[in-house]
Formats: sequence, C-alpha cells, structure tokens
Amino acid sequence: EPVPADEDEDDEDKEGDEGDLAGRFLRLEQEQDAELRALPPFGAPVTHVYRPLQYAWRPHRRFVRRYLRTPKRVLFLGMNPGPFGMAQTGVPFGEVWHVREWLRVTGAVTKPPGEHPKRPVLGLSCRRAEVS
Repeated sequence: EPVPADEDEDDEDKEGDEGDLAGRFLRLEQEQDAELRALPPFGAPVTHVYRPLQYAWRPHRRFVRRYLRTPKRVLFLGMNPGPFGMAQTGVPFGEVWHVREWLRVTGAVTKPPGEHPKRPVLGLSCRRAEVS
C-alpha cells in the first residue's frame, strides 16, 4: 500500500533537524557523494557519468524524508542500473512510473552535465519503463 503524498510538499523540502534519521542519512549520502566526486575521472570507454544525487536531489530527498522515518533492520543501497530508473528519478531502484504514481514522490529534476544524447534525463515526466 503506497503512502499518500503529504498535503504540503514544501515541508518535505526543508532539511529539518539534521539529528533526525532521514537528515543524518541524507548528510551521509552527501559526504559519500563528495568522496566519489573527488575520485579521478573515468577513462575510455566511459564517456558519460550520471550523478543523480546532484541533478535529482529534490525527489531523492523527498523519498528519503517520506520513507526513512524509523530505524530499519535492513538497508538496501544501490542504483537501478538502467537509464530509466534512478537516473531519471533520484530514487534508488526507482522505476519512473512507480516512483511518481505509487510512491507519490515529486520534485524537479534538472539536466545532468554531459548528458548522453540517447539517454536524456526527463525526470518524473519520463514515459519509458525500466526493465532491469
């Protein structure tokens, strides 16, 4: 059963108390993201690298704040490996339709720098489905 969208979406955008569970998790993610960005760039044959925690931070943050409210016994970390999952939504393992319609996550997604012309980021308006 999906959790209904909060009536005031702007409340989810506020960072809130960094001492709360979601705030601590988001801060750890930002620290890890900074460490990854500090690594040397990929060489050939890699030509494009998408970093959804940068360009899809708003829906990602809303997802974390909505669904990480209490401690969990298991934590899954990862990114849906296809171009129509987290690369579009910022939500780990997040196929676009399910993120938008079932989880009711919203938020603007900007274009990543160096976007591949055959893998455009359309955010939550993307109509393609992730098959992986």
